[in-house]
Amino acid sequence: MSKDDTLWGTIRTKLIDRKQEWAKEGRLLTGQRGDPMRQRLPPGQHEVKNWPVLDLGIRPRLAPEAWQLQIDGLVSAPQVWSWALFQAQPQQKFLSDIHCVTAWSRFDNRWEGVSARHLLDLVKPLPQARHVMLYSADGYTTNLRLDHFGAKDVVLAHSWEGEPLSHEHGGPVRLVVPKYYFWKSAKWLTRIEFRADDKPGYWENRGYHNEGDPWNEDRYDR
Repeated sequence: MSKDDTLWGTIRTKLIDRKQEWAKEGRLLTGQRGDPMRQRLPPGQHEVKNWPVLDLGIRPRLAPEAWQLQIDGLVSAPQVWSWALFQAQPQQKFLSDIHCVTAWSRFDNRWEGVSARHLLDLVKPLPQARHVMLYSADGYTTNLRLDHFGAKDVVLAHSWEGEPLSHEHGGPVRLVVPKYYFWKSAKWLTRIEFRADDKPGYWENRGYHNEGDPWNEDRYDR
């Protein structure tokens, strides 16, 4: 193991330990509920103009031509998308705010990619499918309800602000689920699994809330 690997391992361990402590302590919780129809910022959030980088200390560099997305589980038509096949899908532009559980929010992010609803039309989830599990190239996982995944503003994004997604922000493809805390928007997306049962993901197994609604302040499992 190289010195760089050891350093990243130490950083990653400290990051995970700190966030688990936050969950135990209920850090940043205000006890309030927000109203997205009347407010722009959910409870406890502040606006930022930059885009902070948060991850597990591993930032895989995936060349687009080597990237694949596996879509399987409880679907009628499983898919494996290469970069070329992904680009051949209908491309759409989206505008959304994002909210991180660490209390920052960024307004008016411009994305381009393939809508989750288009993907659902192609794969045709079976009637018993109720949940989605997302897998990332760095070993990260997170779970969503199927109806949350299928919201009209959810996108498999390859571009942000008119430029290809950088690797530190999850390029070549990441999920963007604007209505939920940003840990639900898996970076470096490589697999989408449709399931009947709900299976907690990486942070959900470490004290974070299962749904992550910022307007209900669902930061942690309480």
